[in-house]
Amino acid sequence: MAASSKNTSEKKKPAISYWSKEKVTCPVCNKNFDREVMLSGNGRMIAGGLSDDLHRTFEPSAKFGRIFPLIYEIGACPNCNTALLWGDYKDIKNKDVQNTLFQKRDERKKKVEAIFPHFNLKHERSLYDGCAMYYLALLTYADTNKELIPTLKSAILSLRLAWLTRELDMMCPEHNYDYVSQVFYRKALFYYQQAIYNETDRTEKSSALANMGPDMDKNYGWDGVIYLCGLLEYTYGQQDDLQLRLKKLAESKTAIARIFGLGKSSKDKPGPLLEKARDLYDKLSKELNDDDF
Repeated sequence: MAASSKNTSEKKKPAISYWSKEKVTCPVCNKNFDREVMLSGNGRMIAGGLSDDLHRTFEPSAKFGRIFPLIYEIGACPNCNTALLWGDYKDIKNKDVQNTLFQKRDERKKKVEAIFPHFNLKHERSLYDGCAMYYLALLTYADTNKELIPTLKSAILSLRLAWLTRELDMMCPEHNYDYVSQVFYRKALFYYQQAIYNETDRTEKSSALANMGPDMDKNYGWDGVIYLCGLLEYTYGQQDDLQLRLKKLAESKTAIARIFGLGKSSKDKPGPLLEKARDLYDKLSKELNDDDF
């Protein structure tokens, strides 16, 4: 009777995701694994506000509770711990890259376990497992070739990891995930800056990435990259060297003014990104004691 009641309870549990009938073939170890796909509709995703760092929050529903759509954007092979954005699984064709990723499979797992011990890649993913998958992906892209535009993808993954670990900290306080979130915000700053440098010196065509997110609800494009680079510098940039900080903030202010046409007509860039760029410009001006806007 107890078993029957348990089965009935499990059947009534509202589904958030399903397992695709099509297997995914890992390009590194050539093993097949299952793809978990998030269901949509029926009130699963109740859009909330947009944060300054362009993160779309979702309100919890009475039926499904709190969900995290971002965690379903990553695939992770449970055999070799290679994790990628789903669209990149067919693009890892370089043999040297494949060999390197295979050789570092245990190293990736060990590094992820240092922050997310006992993560599981085989069952329906939780926020915790999703965070582990994103970190696996960050480590995976570090060893891919420039054709995959790994630097900008690493920036996006780091920023998403900062969001997700902040959520994890709220669910599991006193496990230092607030500190982990800060670390990933600073990693995001590093990668966003590097992506812009790579674009400038043409070592990696960052601007060619089709979807720059950073979240999954809207693509803010290269304008979003410039804005986020400035925002992260303002919020998470180093503060030990004041002159260097002011120099970087001044550069960010100039870049944001140029991209968004602040001080001029900005009708061609309407919407929330323009308003957030204006707000950031004002904050930069205030810190630089240069209120000329």
